[in-house]
Amino acid sequence: MRMLVRIGFVAVLATGLLALTSYQSQAQAPGAEKQPAPAATVKSKLKITVSAEDAELLIEDKATKATGKIREFETPPIEAGKPYEYKFTVKLRPNNYTTITRIKTITFKGGDEVVVDMAKEDPTDKAFIRYVPTPDDIVTEMIKLGKVGKEDVIYEPGCGDARLTIAAVKAGAKKGVGIDLDPERITEAKANVKAAKLDDKIDIRMADALDLKDLGDTTVVLMYMANEFNALIRPVFWKQLKVGTRIVSHRFTMGDWKPDESKKIMGADGEEYEIHLWTITKEIKDKAEKMK
Repeated sequence: MRMLVRIGFVAVLATGLLALTSYQSQAQAPGAEKQPAPAATVKSKLKITVSAEDAELLIEDKATKATGKIREFETPPIEAGKPYEYKFTVKLRPNNYTTITRIKTITFKGGDEVVVDMAKEDPTDKAFIRYVPTPDDIVTEMIKLGKVGKEDVIYEPGCGDARLTIAAVKAGAKKGVGIDLDPERITEAKANVKAAKLDDKIDIRMADALDLKDLGDTTVVLMYMANEFNALIRPVFWKQLKVGTRIVSHRFTMGDWKPDESKKIMGADGEEYEIHLWTITKEIKDKAEKMK
């Protein structure tokens, strides 16, 4: 089994200097046994491509200051030919409410030139969406579009304060699940569920919706996220949701998966809103199966 060395990007240099100093001290000590020659050290060049000039780049969780779509670095001295492992993280902010995190771990040998393409979308990307509440009158319209009834089980990714799920259960759904990454939103959502006296019907969980492997008996998804998040969760929906499940999204769409229906609504606040409906079909399930 090949052993990989994975140490901090900044710590590599410090470790190397400490090892060299220790060797020199022992070599000069009277009567000391002859020490083996230190391994040859080299530097590896790193070339990282990102998709945006202002993308944030971290190497081994250490922030870098470089900008531009091509970033070039050089490692501290490392042992020639020895296998190393570096983690590269890019954070992209395509708008003021979305942060996409992309991570790649690369193995290489000391002295290798390392080329990393972080510009392409990846199924393992993570998305964090800043919470913006949906107005209550638009929530009502979403529930109508999804035809929520007494046999429905609601799933809300990025539930925020859980207003969509609470409203759906009040409208007749038999139960609901809300998922969010933000501890503050989870606390707020649970408090709202308790205040609505729906603790026995609504389950609020702190988790990443993109990591869910089983959406169980979900029949209606209600969401207000972002196009980037929708693109990431679409394959999850296709694989996990059963035929007939409806998905209702406030504002944001699903790429080239066209909605069954879209509605523009003039809100009580005088602003225009748009909501969309999709239905999981057998054709979609077949398409998902081919993607495996």
